Amino acid sequence: MPQALILSMAAHVALSAFLYVLLTAARAPAVWGIGHRSDGTNPWAAVEPRISANLSNQFEWPLAFHAACLILLYLQVSPAAFALAWVFVAGRLLHSAVQIFTHNVRLRGIVFTINFLAVLGLWILVVMAAGRSPVA
Repeated sequence: MPQALILSMAAHVALSAFLYVLLTAARAPAVWGIGHRSDGTNPWAAVEPRISANLSNQFEWPLAFHAACLILLYLQVSPAAFALAWVFVAGRLLHSAVQIFTHNVRLRGIVFTINFLAVLGLWILVVMAAGRSPVA
């Protein structure tokens, strides 16, 4: 079961790495002159700020996700932790798609709430496991 929790963390790291690649591609016309339109404009100009903002989001609330997972690996991994971790990862993927490809702030808020609740659930499991642990 611990491997499943590590895989969910690795999946989030992979999403962040993919967003770095996407942002690099979106900035390529402006930075390197590669892929610009015939008039010299960047075809990614409208979406580049949204990719950048989403990438920044991967280092905010997800920090609490990774911390909870690491603590649960030490204390005790439960099936509930596994499920919540994958709900979080799926929600981050959906959140990225909504933020980058739409302007639907309401939907983005709903998707974020799913991520938010999944991490709160993980932290509830951390507190419960710490209360049962002889280390506590």
